[in-house]
Amino acid sequence: MAFAELDLKRIDRTVGDFCRRKSPPKLRDQVRIEYRVTRHVVVVYETRPAFRDPSHWTERGVAKLRFVRTAGEWRLFWQRASLKWQSYEPLASSRDINSLLAEIERDPHGCFFG
Repeated sequence: MAFAELDLKRIDRTVGDFCRRKSPPKLRDQVRIEYRVTRHVVVVYETRPAFRDPSHWTERGVAKLRFVRTAGEWRLFWQRASLKWQSYEPLASSRDINSLLAEIERDPHGCFFG
């Protein structure tokens, strides 16, 4: 089941604000952190102009947050070099999305932003 409209507004207030903070206005034509919501998954990704054709933008996954409604918690994943998502074991889940966003921001193991 997809998120309700109120949930989407909360996600924009938390994840959207996180992405906007990570994308300074003076650099938005070079690199941006954005997010998309698909059903019960929020993917945070970095987008920048392609090297060979700057008119096209490329995307690189940063983090995936999946809401498990039955458990009432968010689960955090990072993208490996193989482009497969893997559970982020230092903090795999939380009932509070803000604690997961804080972990992505800290990035103590270099999994999200390198």
